[in-house]
Amino acid sequence: MIFEATDWGYPTAIWFGSERARDLPVACRTLAVERPLLVTDEGLANLPVIDELVAMLSAAGLNVSVFSGVQGNPTSANVAAGVAALHQGDCDGVVAVGGGSALDVGKTVALMARQEAPLWGFADMSAAPVILAPDALVPVIALPTTAGTGSEVGRAAVIVDEESHSKRVIFHPTMLPDIVISDPHLTVGLPATVTAWTGIDALVHALEAFMSPNFHPMSQGIAVEAIRMISRWLPEAVADGRNIEARGNMLVAASMGAVAFQKGLGSIHSVSHVIGGFYNTHHGLTNAIVLPFGVKQNMDVVSERLDYLARVLQLPGGDAAAFLDFLLAFREQLGIPENLAALGIDESRASEVGRLAELDPCTPSNAKPIDAAGLEPLFRAAVRGDLTML
Repeated sequence: MIFEATDWGYPTAIWFGSERARDLPVACRTLAVERPLLVTDEGLANLPVIDELVAMLSAAGLNVSVFSGVQGNPTSANVAAGVAALHQGDCDGVVAVGGGSALDVGKTVALMARQEAPLWGFADMSAAPVILAPDALVPVIALPTTAGTGSEVGRAAVIVDEESHSKRVIFHPTMLPDIVISDPHLTVGLPATVTAWTGIDALVHALEAFMSPNFHPMSQGIAVEAIRMISRWLPEAVADGRNIEARGNMLVAASMGAVAFQKGLGSIHSVSHVIGGFYNTHHGLTNAIVLPFGVKQNMDVVSERLDYLARVLQLPGGDAAAFLDFLLAFREQLGIPENLAALGIDESRASEVGRLAELDPCTPSNAKPIDAAGLEPLFRAAVRGDLTML
């Protein structure tokens, strides 16, 4: 299927469609970027797509530099190195290409490019420091190559604090990319496993937002449609990575999931963030494993909402129990392990996971109030793969 070029203005400028990556030079010119820094991750750096984008920018007369020092769980050192690369190339804009890690680092590099405030001053959704210089930020163009985090439409980034080995959320309202180029062809080469992991990450974003008690009807509606689209298209994208219709729908659904979680996230993300900081696990895979355990723990307060989702998805039984059964079957269909033990994780740090997860910025918007005493058993149940513990 060929998606015709479509431009949207919500929540930022999104240029969606087949082969829209060809419009990257136009996006740079639109933002008056002449010397872009292309930020990508270690895995993508040597693939043809990066060479093609660099050649495209160079052919358009743009002086492009490349920074590829982004890890799977990016650190503050990655951000500092990216800022140094931006200054070394005298760059006036960022082109972030990749999954959530590359997009997060690209946005954070742009935030810190001419910033006098320290990085952690923007951490954990605290009140953002005043940006001292009127030209402190440089423009950002985001090209997602996975359908998962939705970082391309987010005002935040998740960065590892090396000293505490914890993931921290860097936030500022101006971090939202100026232009998103959403081209399903950029996701075609993604392996089936990573397609599944990132796709369920998008599902968790939408579902936790849907379960959050915060009042945000716009995000609530977007969450429902994202859940429906992911349930429909993710299995097809995993089964056939060259299915452009599935890839395109998943790209849109991932962005929708990120828009929806303006309403809030919850304990699944809280625990997964800590696990990722301790064990360097893939965020999407971790979320996928913890998913049903977080839903089960919150079932007493979200059953009516899950009843509704079961009806939307036309599940046999049409109630919350049917929806939980759907999640378990969905994970199995996509090859997700049943427990965290499959990743080599045990319960030795359970109390520490519970304590730090309570401090995570996603915890206050959980479906019901929860603290370390509730988050520790959630982690233990996910390690064992035992829903009866909750």
